[in-house]
Parts: sequence; C-alpha cells; structure tokens
Amino acid sequence: MIDRRTFMALLAAASAPGIARAQAAQPFSRDWLIGLAQEKAQSEYVARPMVPEAWRKLSYDEFQHIWFNANNAIWNDTDKPLKVDLFNAGLYVERATTIHLVEDGQATTLPFDMSLFDTTDDFPDLPVDETMGYSGLRLRAELNTKDIFEEFAVFQGASYFRAIGNGQTYGLSARGLALRTGDPAGEEFPDFTDFWIEAPAPDADSFVVHALLDSPSVTGAYQFTISHGDTTRMIVAATLFPRVDLMHLGLGTLTSMFLFDETNRNRFDDFRPAVHDSEGLMIVNGNGERIWRPLANPKTVQISAFVDDGPQGFGLMQRDRDPENFADLEAHYEARPSLWITPDGNWGDGWVELVEIPADKEIYDNIVAYWRPRAPMVTGERYDIGYRMDWGNTPDGLSDVAHVTNTRIGKGFDQIKTVFAIDFAPHPALGEGPYDDLTVILRGSNGEVSPAVLQYNPGTGGLRMNFSILPGDAQLIELRAQLLRDRVPLTEVWLYRWTA
Repeated sequence: MIDRRTFMALLAAASAPGIARAQAAQPFSRDWLIGLAQEKAQSEYVARPMVPEAWRKLSYDEFQHIWFNANNAIWNDTDKPLKVDLFNAGLYVERATTIHLVEDGQATTLPFDMSLFDTTDDFPDLPVDETMGYSGLRLRAELNTKDIFEEFAVFQGASYFRAIGNGQTYGLSARGLALRTGDPAGEEFPDFTDFWIEAPAPDADSFVVHALLDSPSVTGAYQFTISHGDTTRMIVAATLFPRVDLMHLGLGTLTSMFLFDETNRNRFDDFRPAVHDSEGLMIVNGNGERIWRPLANPKTVQISAFVDDGPQGFGLMQRDRDPENFADLEAHYEARPSLWITPDGNWGDGWVELVEIPADKEIYDNIVAYWRPRAPMVTGERYDIGYRMDWGNTPDGLSDVAHVTNTRIGKGFDQIKTVFAIDFAPHPALGEGPYDDLTVILRGSNGEVSPAVLQYNPGTGGLRMNFSILPGDAQLIELRAQLLRDRVPLTEVWLYRWTA
C-alpha cells in the first residue's frame, strides 16, 4: 500500500486544475520495461515537452527559494527503511522526468504537486500545467542514527546520478550512458525520462530503482540495486536498443573535477594546496596489471585511451584523505568519494577512455572516464550490460603492490629541467632501502628522460622515485614508471601525459 501522505498527495494532484491526473496502477516488471525500451527504439525519437518558460528562466538565486519539504517524503509515515525526496524541474533541467512507485508488481504515477514544496516570499508565482514535473529524486535512509534519515544517492538531470559512502560528501557523478564524448560533431546526452521506485520491505537492506533511458540514438532499460554503508554499492543491469549504429559510446561513465594539485600548482594563485574531486584514474586491466594515472588539467583538451581486453575494473579515485592537504574547511575535498566500476562478465576488446578538459574554476566538471567498446552497437540489436559501482574509498581485493600516494611536478634548481617526484606508499616488499636489487622501468615517448633516483622518504615511510625530462620540441610526452624485483611487480604502473 502507498502511505497515507503519498495517497493524499495523489488525490490532491489529481483534482487540481492544470495538473496531470493520477493514473490508475499498471502492472510493472523489468521485462515489461525492457519491452517498452525496445518498442520505443523502433519508433522515431520524440523529445518530452519543456516545462513552462517561466520555470526555465528562473535565475540561480530565485531557484534557491523553492525546496522539497522533507516531511512530504515518499514513505515518510511508514516503517519502510527508505524515504524519497523529489526535485522540481526548471532552470538547468528543462524537461521533467516522471516518477512512479511500484508495490506488489503494480506501478502508480506521481503527478506534480506544488504543495510538496516550500518556498520563501521572494519566490515568484509561476504557472503549473501538464508539462511541469520533477527533475529527479533523492534517497535517504538510517545511515548513522535510528530514525534519522540521511541522503546517500541522487538521480537528477539527463542520465546523471551520484552517491556517497557513509560520512562522505558528494563529489564525482556517474552517467547511465555517454555518447560521442569529445567528438567534433558534438556529444549527445541521453535522458532518464522515467523512474520506477520499488517499495522496500521494512527489513530491506537494499533498494531498487528502475529507469527508462531515451535519446535520438538509443533507448535503454536500467535497474539499480542499491545498498548503503561505508561503501554505497550499486548493481547496475542495463539493456540497450540502438536507434542508430553507436560507434562511440561509453559504459560505466564517470564525471569529475580536477583543478590542481602538486602536479600543476604553479598555475593557480590559491591559498589551498589542492582542489579536486578526484586525483587519479585507476585501472586493473585484463592481465591483472594495476595502473595509476594522475589526472591533469591541461591547456588543451586531451583524450587518452588505455587499450585492453576484458578489463577487471576501473575508476576515478580520491586517495588523499588528509584535510590539511586541501585546507578547505567548507568544500571538504578529503571527504569526496572514489568510484570503482567492476564489469559483470567479459566486456571484451576496447579501451578505458579518459577525457581531460581545461578548467579555470572548481565549479566545472572537466574529467570524464568510461569504457569504450571497440565494436559498435548496431541498430535493431539488444545489448545487455551489467556492472557494479562502489562509491567510497579505494576498493578491496586489489593486487598487493605499493600504490602511488603523490606525484609532484615542477622545475628543478636550474629552472630548465622538469622534475618528477613519485611517492609510493610504504610496503614490506620495498622496505627502507637500499634499493639496488630493484628493476626500474622508466620510459618516455619523446624528449630526454633522465635515469631514476630511488630514495627512502622519511616523511611518508615509503619510497620516492625522482627523474627529470628535457622535452626539447616535444609538445606531448607519454611517461611510464614501475618498480619490479625478479620480474615481479612491486608497485602500480604509473602513467602520465606531460603536455607543454
């Protein structure tokens, strides 16, 4: 049964003039949603109507004067372990998404209801017609204290969503699907047009949200099975139906922000030592090799491809958890989540693609990473994709090697050479030196790369690798470093693209 508050909201919305009437309950299942996505893919794409112009033209400040009243949350007056808040459309979200509740296999649509929201006296009187609706939803549960429901996931805007582990602060986001990211012809942003939220049992420890994806190029049926904790885990099952041949698509798409750290600190006049939601791309490839690629904020768009066959996992990581290394008492970048993608099954041949876009302010998401299959998805076929998303800290179960804790880049004392200092975490296999028995792998695609110097770092208790480069006329140098003993890897593979 739908709780009393939601039932009353449905009745009020159904009787209000100019608002879509509540629909009768309809049977719902994942198979039905897959059938709907397939049916839509066989017809021409039709964009949803925009919400009233007055809502779209609200200023940012005006938009802050309306908010959802948490007392009106879905299932607020029940013993269900999940509360759901709604967001109103307008401003940046110009087309509404439709929210449905599912219980006992029956789905009921929630009409838009202004009474669910609070406003200040400064909020303008705006029209509400059949095009007005919600822009997304927020999930809350008892994370730390009984009867205190705190948020842990949000779905809002295009196919974007985000989550946090317990005690963390929102940072990077994910997308249901990326299409033509970085292409000269322009990117396409599919939308989650509808959400179906399954009513959880009172003792449920995971929650299920379904979504319908639609765009000119593809439709899809998504299921998210979500469990919160120190790591918030999402099990994603997606079924895609291309309307056109998809030559460039991204699975497990991650979007984040990297402004500066010790790699490019000299470019920013800022009191803080680092500003980023994520600091590096980590990959465990099909061969089990663990790769660390520090992120960059380049002066021109850079696209990197990490070719692989059957990746074991990849993600954007925020490793640094020391508040003093950010010195920001408001943003709390040290509390931003990492996000790790684990494919369900063999994703085959392709590459992890990393797109780095120049940014001069921390308000811009300038980092995108995803898995790009080599083979296109062709029109008329069905594609079933599954993966796990872990929002939290560094994932468990990775190979036991010394990981990179920091990368520093800057001019040497002669102000000619560019010096790199790579710090590896303390590890029994490395010890405190001497390091004469280690094999150093250090390569550069262009310019001159000096031999590496290995030193024990008393400040970290780990090992530091120093080297320098003389780029010459090179505008780009791909660098690779790793330490081995008797051909056994002792550290991650460190990769970096230096650009002039």
